[in-house]
Amino acid sequence: MKVSKDDLPFLKWSLGAFLLSLALAGGLISLSEHFLAQSLKDRETAQKQLTDARTQLVAAQSDQENMAAYALEYNSLLGQKVIGNEQRLDWLEGLDKLRQQNIVLDFKYTISPQQPYAPKPALDAGNFQLNRSNMTLQIDLLHEEQLLQLFSKMKQQLSGWFMLDGCSISRTDPTDDLAPLKADCTGGWFTMKNRNAP
Repeated sequence: MKVSKDDLPFLKWSLGAFLLSLALAGGLISLSEHFLAQSLKDRETAQKQLTDARTQLVAAQSDQENMAAYALEYNSLLGQKVIGNEQRLDWLEGLDKLRQQNIVLDFKYTISPQQPYAPKPALDAGNFQLNRSNMTLQIDLLHEEQLLQLFSKMKQQLSGWFMLDGCSISRTDPTDDLAPLKADCTGGWFTMKNRNAP
């Protein structure tokens, strides 16, 4: 089949439609490639958001488990009056009650003003400031077991957190093996206060 110049007016509409179809097909292919690229990008963003959401969920679940685990300890410290203001008056009253129980012959004590405490090695206390009120005790004893009984009763009967640093024990009369004993002890009362609390 031969195409002549006389056939061109009849074919121009068909050629135009063919060229228009090619242009439309090229545009649709280009547009679909653009949509495919955008869809892949959106899918990648959605997967990243899903991964972030899962990470946040795991962190939130871990925080919830930690809060449940530490809530008992926190409430215990609140009950013992370790968290909050210094409980100096409670300590003084508690020590006077111990004196009346005659666990030891007698004892005297001094409690220094509260100071910020920096443990070694350093401890991350979060929002809490750890404070210590140093205390010295001079205790008159008949025998060493009374010293242990006194500190045991302190732990049982007094609110707070007392840490004993050490004691030195000597006889009131070094030449008499039956002479009463004297103990010089040092320690401190700890309290924790939330830095954000008024």
